[in-house]
Amino acid sequence: MPLLRLLFCVMLATPAIGARAQERVSLLVRVDDENVRLATQIHKPAGPGPFATLIFHHGSTRRGDNPDLFAEVFDPRALTDWFVARGWAVVLPSRRGRGGSAGVYDEGFSVSRARGYSCTPALAIPGADRALRDIDAVTPAIMALPFVDQRQVMVGGQSRGGVLSVAHAGMHPTLYQGVINFAGLWNDYHCDHLFDKIATYTNHLLLGRGTATTLPMLWLYAVGDPYAPPAYSRESFAVFSKAGGQGIFHLLPKPRDNDGHALILYPRLWGLAVEEYLALRGLPAHPQPAPAAKH
Repeated sequence: MPLLRLLFCVMLATPAIGARAQERVSLLVRVDDENVRLATQIHKPAGPGPFATLIFHHGSTRRGDNPDLFAEVFDPRALTDWFVARGWAVVLPSRRGRGGSAGVYDEGFSVSRARGYSCTPALAIPGADRALRDIDAVTPAIMALPFVDQRQVMVGGQSRGGVLSVAHAGMHPTLYQGVINFAGLWNDYHCDHLFDKIATYTNHLLLGRGTATTLPMLWLYAVGDPYAPPAYSRESFAVFSKAGGQGIFHLLPKPRDNDGHALILYPRLWGLAVEEYLALRGLPAHPQPAPAAKH
Protein backbone atom coordinates (compact mmCIF):
# COMPACT_ATOMS: atom_id res chain seq x y z
CA MET A 1 0.00 0.00 0.00
CA PRO A 2 1.67 3.29 -1.07
CA LEU A 3 2.51 5.83 1.58
CA LEU A 4 0.81 9.15 0.74
CA ARG A 5 2.93 11.12 3.14
CA LEU A 6 4.34 10.78 6.58
CA LEU A 7 3.25 12.88 9.52
CA PHE A 8 5.66 12.54 12.38
CA CYS A 9 3.84 14.36 15.14
CA VAL A 10 5.20 14.09 18.63
CA MET A 11 2.29 13.58 21.03
CA LEU A 12 4.30 12.81 24.13
CA ALA A 13 8.01 13.04 24.76
CA THR A 14 10.05 12.32 27.83
CA PRO A 15 13.67 13.25 28.30
CA ALA A 16 16.32 10.56 28.23
CA ILE A 17 16.89 8.82 31.52
CA GLY A 18 20.39 7.38 31.53
CA ALA A 19 20.81 5.74 28.14
CA ARG A 20 17.11 5.70 27.28
CA ALA A 21 14.57 7.86 25.49
CA GLN A 22 10.84 7.30 25.05
CA GLU A 23 8.19 9.02 22.98
CA ARG A 24 4.75 8.51 21.51
CA VAL A 25 4.15 9.61 17.94
CA SER A 26 1.33 9.60 15.42
CA LEU A 27 2.11 8.31 11.93
CA LEU A 28 -0.18 9.29 9.07
CA VAL A 29 -0.44 6.43 6.59
CA ARG A 30 -2.55 5.50 3.60
CA VAL A 31 -4.50 2.25 4.04
CA ASP A 32 -7.66 0.97 2.33
CA ASP A 33 -7.89 4.23 0.34
CA GLU A 34 -8.00 6.47 3.39
CA ASN A 35 -5.56 8.47 5.47
CA VAL A 36 -5.30 7.14 9.02
CA ARG A 37 -3.18 8.18 11.98
CA LEU A 38 -1.67 5.24 13.84
CA ALA A 39 -0.43 5.78 17.40
CA THR A 40 3.08 4.44 17.86
CA GLN A 41 5.27 3.95 20.93
CA ILE A 42 9.04 4.39 20.53
CA HIS A 43 11.71 3.27 22.97
CA LYS A 44 15.36 3.79 22.06
CA PRO A 45 18.78 4.54 23.44
CA ALA A 46 19.60 8.19 23.90
CA GLY A 47 21.13 9.87 20.90
CA PRO A 48 20.40 10.17 17.18
CA GLY A 49 21.27 6.61 16.12
CA PRO A 50 21.02 4.95 13.72
CA PHE A 51 19.97 1.96 15.83
CA ALA A 52 19.11 -1.61 15.08
CA THR A 53 15.31 -1.54 15.29
CA LEU A 54 12.67 -4.03 16.37
CA ILE A 55 9.17 -3.36 15.00
CA PHE A 56 6.87 -5.14 17.43
CA HIS A 57 3.16 -5.83 16.93
CA HIS A 58 0.46 -6.21 19.58
CA GLY A 59 -2.04 -9.02 19.97
CA SER A 60 -5.79 -9.13 20.49
CA THR A 61 -7.98 -8.10 23.43
CA ARG A 62 -8.65 -11.52 24.96
CA ARG A 63 -12.04 -12.63 23.55
CA GLY A 64 -12.70 -9.33 21.77
CA ASP A 65 -15.98 -8.76 23.61
CA ASN A 66 -14.88 -5.83 25.79
CA PRO A 67 -14.55 -2.59 23.76
CA ASP A 68 -12.99 -0.84 26.77
CA LEU A 69 -9.81 -2.83 26.09
CA PHE A 70 -9.45 -1.52 22.54
CA ALA A 71 -8.01 1.79 23.76
CA GLU A 72 -5.34 0.22 25.98
CA VAL A 73 -1.79 0.98 24.85
CA PHE A 74 0.42 -2.06 24.36
CA ASP A 75 3.77 -1.14 25.91
CA PRO A 76 5.63 -4.21 27.27
CA ARG A 77 8.41 -2.51 29.23
CA ALA A 78 10.18 -5.76 30.11
CA LEU A 79 10.71 -6.36 26.39
CA THR A 80 11.59 -2.79 25.44
CA ASP A 81 14.01 -2.37 28.35
CA TRP A 82 15.77 -5.60 27.42
CA PHE A 83 16.31 -4.51 23.82
CA VAL A 84 17.18 -0.88 24.58
CA ALA A 85 19.90 -2.09 26.98
CA ARG A 86 21.43 -3.87 23.97
CA GLY A 87 21.42 -0.78 21.77
CA TRP A 88 18.11 -1.38 20.01
CA ALA A 89 15.22 0.91 19.25
CA VAL A 90 11.81 -0.71 19.69
CA VAL A 91 8.82 0.67 17.75
CA LEU A 92 5.31 -0.49 18.66
CA PRO A 93 2.60 0.65 16.24
CA SER A 94 -1.08 0.26 17.14
CA ARG A 95 -3.34 -0.89 14.33
CA ARG A 96 -6.59 0.84 13.39
CA GLY A 97 -8.94 1.32 16.34
CA ARG A 98 -6.39 0.17 18.92
CA GLY A 99 -4.22 1.97 21.45
CA GLY A 100 -5.23 5.48 20.38
CA SER A 101 -5.05 4.89 16.62
CA ALA A 102 -7.80 6.27 14.42
CA GLY A 103 -10.20 4.08 12.49
CA VAL A 104 -12.31 1.06 13.34
CA TYR A 105 -10.92 -2.03 15.02
CA ASP A 106 -12.18 -4.84 12.81
CA GLU A 107 -9.92 -7.89 12.97
CA GLY A 108 -12.12 -10.93 12.60
CA PHE A 109 -15.17 -10.27 14.75
CA SER A 110 -18.31 -12.36 14.83
CA VAL A 111 -21.32 -11.07 12.89
CA SER A 112 -22.57 -9.83 16.25
CA ARG A 113 -19.56 -7.92 17.57
CA ALA A 114 -20.86 -8.36 21.11
CA ARG A 115 -19.78 -12.01 20.82
CA GLY A 116 -16.17 -11.01 20.21
CA TYR A 117 -13.81 -12.66 17.75
CA SER A 118 -15.08 -15.25 15.34
CA CYS A 119 -13.69 -18.78 15.11
CA THR A 120 -14.93 -19.08 11.52
CA PRO A 121 -12.13 -18.80 8.93
CA ALA A 122 -14.42 -16.85 6.58
CA LEU A 123 -14.38 -14.04 9.17
CA ALA A 124 -11.09 -14.64 10.97
CA ILE A 125 -8.81 -14.68 7.92
CA PRO A 126 -10.11 -11.40 6.41
CA GLY A 127 -9.56 -9.89 9.85
CA ALA A 128 -5.92 -10.96 9.73
CA ASP A 129 -5.60 -9.61 6.20
CA ARG A 130 -6.90 -6.25 7.41
CA ALA A 131 -4.27 -6.23 10.15
CA LEU A 132 -1.58 -7.05 7.61
CA ARG A 133 -2.67 -4.11 5.45
CA ASP A 134 -2.13 -1.86 8.48
CA ILE A 135 1.34 -3.33 8.91
CA ASP A 136 2.05 -2.89 5.21
CA ALA A 137 1.11 0.78 5.51
CA VAL A 138 2.97 1.61 8.71
CA THR A 139 6.21 -0.31 8.08
CA PRO A 140 7.58 2.11 5.42
CA ALA A 141 6.74 5.00 7.73
CA ILE A 142 8.71 3.38 10.55
CA MET A 143 11.60 2.53 8.26
CA ALA A 144 11.79 6.21 7.25
CA LEU A 145 12.27 7.43 10.83
CA PRO A 146 15.72 9.01 11.12
CA PHE A 147 17.02 6.79 13.93
CA VAL A 148 16.28 3.48 12.16
CA ASP A 149 19.21 1.51 10.75
CA GLN A 150 17.50 -0.04 7.74
CA ARG A 151 20.21 -2.69 7.50
CA GLN A 152 19.25 -4.05 10.93
CA VAL A 153 15.48 -4.25 11.25
CA MET A 154 13.62 -7.13 12.88
CA VAL A 155 9.91 -7.75 13.21
CA GLY A 156 8.17 -9.46 16.09
CA GLY A 157 4.93 -9.68 17.95
CA GLN A 158 2.91 -11.07 20.82
CA SER A 159 0.03 -13.55 20.26
CA ARG A 160 -1.82 -12.31 17.16
CA GLY A 161 1.11 -9.98 16.62
CA GLY A 162 3.39 -13.01 16.50
CA VAL A 163 1.34 -14.55 13.70
CA LEU A 164 1.33 -11.23 11.86
CA SER A 165 5.11 -10.88 12.15
CA VAL A 166 5.63 -14.36 10.67
CA ALA A 167 3.16 -13.73 7.85
CA HIS A 168 4.50 -10.26 7.03
CA ALA A 169 8.06 -11.56 6.81
CA GLY A 170 6.83 -14.11 4.29
CA MET A 171 5.10 -11.37 2.30
CA HIS A 172 8.37 -9.36 2.22
CA PRO A 173 11.12 -12.01 2.13
CA THR A 174 14.08 -9.60 2.09
CA LEU A 175 12.79 -6.77 4.30
CA TYR A 176 13.79 -8.03 7.74
CA GLN A 177 16.93 -9.45 9.31
CA GLY A 178 15.05 -11.43 11.94
CA VAL A 179 11.61 -12.48 13.21
CA ILE A 180 10.60 -13.17 16.83
CA ASN A 181 7.21 -14.78 17.46
CA PHE A 182 6.05 -14.68 21.10
CA ALA A 183 3.15 -17.09 21.73
CA GLY A 184 1.81 -16.55 18.24
CA LEU A 185 -1.69 -17.68 17.28
CA TRP A 186 -4.70 -15.98 15.68
CA ASN A 187 -7.64 -17.92 17.09
CA ASP A 188 -7.03 -19.46 20.47
CA TYR A 189 -7.33 -23.07 21.51
CA HIS A 190 -10.94 -22.80 22.70
CA CYS A 191 -12.07 -22.64 19.07
CA ASP A 192 -10.86 -26.19 18.48
CA HIS A 193 -13.15 -27.52 21.17
CA LEU A 194 -16.11 -25.70 19.66
CA PHE A 195 -15.52 -26.07 15.96
CA ASP A 196 -13.44 -29.20 15.33
CA LYS A 197 -10.00 -27.85 14.44
CA ILE A 198 -11.21 -24.65 12.78
CA ALA A 199 -8.75 -22.56 14.81
CA THR A 200 -5.91 -24.88 13.87
CA TYR A 201 -6.75 -24.41 10.19
CA THR A 202 -6.70 -20.61 10.50
CA ASN A 203 -3.48 -20.50 12.50
CA HIS A 204 -1.65 -22.91 10.20
CA LEU A 205 -2.78 -21.01 7.11
CA LEU A 206 -1.60 -17.65 8.45
CA LEU A 207 1.67 -18.95 9.91
CA GLY A 208 2.25 -20.82 6.66
CA ARG A 209 2.59 -17.53 4.83
CA GLY A 210 5.93 -17.17 6.57
CA THR A 211 7.34 -20.08 4.57
CA ALA A 212 7.79 -17.75 1.59
CA THR A 213 11.04 -16.48 3.13
CA THR A 214 14.20 -18.43 3.92
CA LEU A 215 14.84 -16.12 6.88
CA PRO A 216 15.20 -18.24 10.03
CA MET A 217 12.72 -17.20 12.72
CA LEU A 218 12.58 -17.58 16.49
CA TRP A 219 9.35 -19.00 17.94
CA LEU A 220 8.92 -18.68 21.71
CA TYR A 221 6.11 -20.37 23.61
CA ALA A 222 5.68 -21.40 27.25
CA VAL A 223 4.17 -24.15 29.32
CA GLY A 224 0.90 -23.13 30.96
CA ASP A 225 -0.38 -21.04 28.05
CA PRO A 226 -4.20 -21.38 28.14
CA TYR A 227 -4.51 -20.17 24.54
CA ALA A 228 -1.65 -22.14 22.97
CA PRO A 229 -0.93 -25.31 24.99
CA PRO A 230 2.39 -27.05 24.27
CA ALA A 231 0.97 -29.69 21.92
CA TYR A 232 -0.84 -26.97 19.98
CA SER A 233 2.22 -24.75 19.56
CA ARG A 234 4.49 -27.69 18.73
CA GLU A 235 2.05 -28.83 16.06
CA SER A 236 1.98 -25.34 14.52
CA PHE A 237 5.76 -25.26 14.29
CA ALA A 238 5.91 -28.80 12.89
CA VAL A 239 3.45 -27.89 10.13
CA PHE A 240 5.39 -24.68 9.43
CA SER A 241 8.69 -26.57 9.20
CA LYS A 242 7.26 -29.34 7.01
CA ALA A 243 6.04 -26.68 4.58
CA GLY A 244 9.57 -25.30 4.27
CA GLY A 245 9.60 -22.68 7.02
CA GLN A 246 12.93 -21.98 8.68
CA GLY A 247 13.14 -21.43 12.39
CA ILE A 248 14.02 -22.31 15.96
CA PHE A 249 11.30 -23.36 18.41
CA HIS A 250 11.57 -23.02 22.19
CA LEU A 251 9.03 -24.25 24.71
CA LEU A 252 9.96 -22.36 27.86
CA PRO A 253 8.92 -22.87 31.50
CA LYS A 254 5.75 -21.34 32.86
CA PRO A 255 6.30 -18.06 34.74
CA ARG A 256 5.92 -18.67 38.47
CA ASP A 257 3.34 -15.93 39.00
CA ASN A 258 1.51 -15.86 35.68
CA ASP A 259 0.26 -18.03 32.84
CA GLY A 260 2.40 -18.99 29.87
CA HIS A 261 0.78 -16.51 27.48
CA ALA A 262 2.44 -13.73 29.49
CA LEU A 263 5.89 -15.04 28.55
CA ILE A 264 6.86 -11.70 26.99
CA LEU A 265 6.99 -10.14 30.48
CA TYR A 266 9.75 -12.49 31.70
CA PRO A 267 13.13 -11.90 30.00
CA ARG A 268 14.75 -14.24 32.52
CA LEU A 269 12.94 -17.05 30.69
CA TRP A 270 13.57 -16.01 27.07
CA GLY A 271 16.63 -13.74 27.25
CA LEU A 272 19.25 -16.39 26.55
CA ALA A 273 17.34 -17.80 23.58
CA VAL A 274 16.95 -14.32 22.08
CA GLU A 275 20.62 -13.45 22.66
CA GLU A 276 21.65 -16.63 20.86
CA TYR A 277 19.29 -15.87 17.98
CA LEU A 278 20.52 -12.29 17.61
CA ALA A 279 24.13 -13.42 17.62
CA LEU A 280 23.31 -16.05 14.99
CA ARG A 281 21.81 -13.30 12.80
CA GLY A 282 24.81 -11.00 13.32
CA LEU A 283 22.68 -8.48 15.21
CA PRO A 284 23.41 -6.66 18.52
CA ALA A 285 22.95 -9.30 21.21
CA HIS A 286 24.61 -8.16 24.42
CA PRO A 287 24.15 -5.23 26.84
CA GLN A 288 25.87 -2.04 25.82
CA PRO A 289 28.28 -0.34 28.23
CA ALA A 290 26.85 2.65 30.02
CA PRO A 291 27.97 5.99 28.56
CA ALA A 292 30.95 7.52 30.29
CA ALA A 293 30.12 10.22 32.82
CA LYS A 294 30.94 13.77 31.77
CA HIS A 295 33.32 15.68 34.01
